Amino acid sequence: MDTEKNPWPPLVHEYPIDHQDDFVQHGDEAADEIGPLEAVRIRERQAKRMDSIIPVMGREGANIQLNLYRGRTVAVFTSGGDSQGMNSAVRSVVRMGIYLGCRVYFINEGYQGMVDGGEHIAEATWNSVSDIIQKGGTIIGSARCADFREREGRKKAAYNLISRGITNLVCIGGDGSLTGANTFRKDWPGLLEELIKDGTISQELADQHPNIQIVGLVGSIDNDFCGTDMTIGTDTALQRIIEAVDAVVSTAQSHQRAFVVEVMGRHCGYLALVAALASEADFCFIPEWPPPSNWRDILCQKLSVMRGEGQRLNIIIVAEGAIDRDGTAISADMVKDVVSKTLKYDTRVTVLGHVQRGGHPSAFDRILGCRMGAEAVLALMEMTPESEPCVISIDGNSMVRVPLMQCVERTQAVQKAMNEKDWETAVRLRGRSFQRNLDTYRLLTKLHPEKDNLSGGHHFNVAVMNVGAPAGGMNAAVRSFTRISLYHRCTVWGINDSFEGLMKGKLTELKWSTVTNWVMHGGSFLGTQKQLPTAETIPKIAETLKKFNIQALLLVGGFEAYHSTLILSQHRDKFPELQIPMCVIPCTISNNVPGTVLSLGSDTAVNEICSQIDKIKQSATGTKRRVFIIETMGGYCGYLATVSAIGSGADNAYIFEEDFTVEDIIEDVRVITQKMEKGVQRYLIVRNECANKNYTTEFVQQLFAEESHGEFSTRINVLGHAQQGGSPTPFDRNMGTKLAARATEHLMTLMKQQFDGKNSANTPDTAVLLGLNGRRVVFTPVAELAEETDFTHRLPNQQWWLKLRPLLRILAKHADTYMTEALEDSEGEGI
Repeated sequence: MDTEKNPWPPLVHEYPIDHQDDFVQHGDEAADEIGPLEAVRIRERQAKRMDSIIPVMGREGANIQLNLYRGRTVAVFTSGGDSQGMNSAVRSVVRMGIYLGCRVYFINEGYQGMVDGGEHIAEATWNSVSDIIQKGGTIIGSARCADFREREGRKKAAYNLISRGITNLVCIGGDGSLTGANTFRKDWPGLLEELIKDGTISQELADQHPNIQIVGLVGSIDNDFCGTDMTIGTDTALQRIIEAVDAVVSTAQSHQRAFVVEVMGRHCGYLALVAALASEADFCFIPEWPPPSNWRDILCQKLSVMRGEGQRLNIIIVAEGAIDRDGTAISADMVKDVVSKTLKYDTRVTVLGHVQRGGHPSAFDRILGCRMGAEAVLALMEMTPESEPCVISIDGNSMVRVPLMQCVERTQAVQKAMNEKDWETAVRLRGRSFQRNLDTYRLLTKLHPEKDNLSGGHHFNVAVMNVGAPAGGMNAAVRSFTRISLYHRCTVWGINDSFEGLMKGKLTELKWSTVTNWVMHGGSFLGTQKQLPTAETIPKIAETLKKFNIQALLLVGGFEAYHSTLILSQHRDKFPELQIPMCVIPCTISNNVPGTVLSLGSDTAVNEICSQIDKIKQSATGTKRRVFIIETMGGYCGYLATVSAIGSGADNAYIFEEDFTVEDIIEDVRVITQKMEKGVQRYLIVRNECANKNYTTEFVQQLFAEESHGEFSTRINVLGHAQQGGSPTPFDRNMGTKLAARATEHLMTLMKQQFDGKNSANTPDTAVLLGLNGRRVVFTPVAELAEETDFTHRLPNQQWWLKLRPLLRILAKHADTYMTEALEDSEGEGI
């Protein structure tokens, strides 16, 4: 928006969450009784208290032994609307349950199947969930059930469960499904009493199963459940949306059209908001932060200015539940009519509908389902009769357990705030990530800087460069850095071709329009190379920085970007031109940079690998007894191999960080043979390219061929540079956009603090890497990170994802234990 005419009030940066008291539940009535001033004070105290959902760390990485809970019983069901990734969660529940020695049951068709019983409740086997991880929807069905809302229906469900000894339930669904499960748990003792009184069950049977335990997994494409950073299905829905918007952009540019895209989100604007960030949309309508009633004038003015700047198309994202600040609904057709009639633009509407629920789940949703499903079974087994139901959530990068009803209450509080037109509270209750997304979106869509900005009245020259191999999200980060720097009245220079271009003075001034539509493209428009600064090249680098009066430098790239920044900072004493604030945004598919748990671009690569493996698996349909060995990139880092193996349902992954021998490979042959004797027709092994210099991919194939004695054939698939290509995922687009925004703010602050007419940044905290640590972002001096780095193998000394390795083997039916393999994440600033 044009900030001089911005109709939205600023967001208030408070983060109340979780439970609600009588005042929140009955706000209007309470305010009448105690007076408006005291009501405001109560709300302020409430906001501070509401940050009280304290997650309990899950058992991911703990030592969990085989058959630890032999003889216990678990059932899993899906309820409400389907979402991609549910099958991954179902598969994980079944296999972790079997690993622990439990009997595991499917409840088909959700609560309706629980009420109907009979064949709807069936015991699951290991092979029941084979080859489902890549499938959308839910193989066990989902249905809404009016009968279960009535006590008589719940009594039938109780009988159907207790007659099979089922008193541990994993419910995969939305807040309504989870609330129903909690009601069922509370009613259980009374339902059993009624069943005994009716003579349907014996007292002895009731005494054996006096209570029922519930663990929830949230499956919802809207990401509308408070208490978890992401819900199962959201990431895939975003991918469907962005695929459609990218396609629309192509045709819109050809004809200078405006497109209005309607996405799902009746009560939550997460999909619309993140899609707007990931697609460079000009305008976004969401229910949590609606525009004023004169939005038609604001919209047309904004689009007119953009066309005046030379933009050939306009994209407007509308959530299906969009409203204005008076509570009046805003539809896609209304927006289309306003634009076409007022501006005379050729305007079209695209309603995506249920396509957002369909298709193969993304790698993120598959891995999320695997991790949550395994944790759900462990949580159930550890519950006592006094335990409250919990939801398995992802908090940053960790699996945690949070109280179910506190999360439900907070979710309902968001809707209550919107009903009361308390938009600031609604945004706050959505959480830190939602608010940061909204702040970033509003900043990137402003055309003119405010008078009061981070430059403090100074004019700075800043530069950005890509270093290392290309990765998805590079262009998104450069675009975000450029536009936010321009907003703060900086001159922005793009350095072409990394340090080679810097030495030759190949710098291009970047304007607002220069970076239009960059976010949707992979690769690097600036050009990127892998060379490091050397004693011979550093003087030329310093000379160029002096010539262009560069006062801050952002490096977006992989290990080379981090290492280069370290080298430049070590030469500051000899070259004053290097005494400028520097920041690295780690961007590499290998995810091998210290100081961050996740690098920009790795999500795109994992998604591409899983997609390729899906095709390889499909190619084997009808082929008898075949083993595929798939080689991934990653250098010495086994991240890609491990997480893509989990996300694709592979049977094993060979990596450098975990030693393996010929005996281990022969053990795999034994496992393969056993599986194929039970009907499995294919086996997948993912091998990191540098897993072992002697046990090459070809060697593994030859060893398999020798040891198989003709029981199966083996094929090699080297995925190569396809892993670096393709359009960036919404996750990487959004992550690159937000990280660049934080980096820009950081560099601006440092420049303003040290402004004295000359370069004077020579302390460790002025050469930093911006990394993700859990749900936080942290600026860490590269000098400190050097102590945590294996420069020979280009690896961090500690890697969190190693704790996923036992889960991979458990879900693939290897005799293994759930062992601790990584340090816990620490916290820093919120993103």
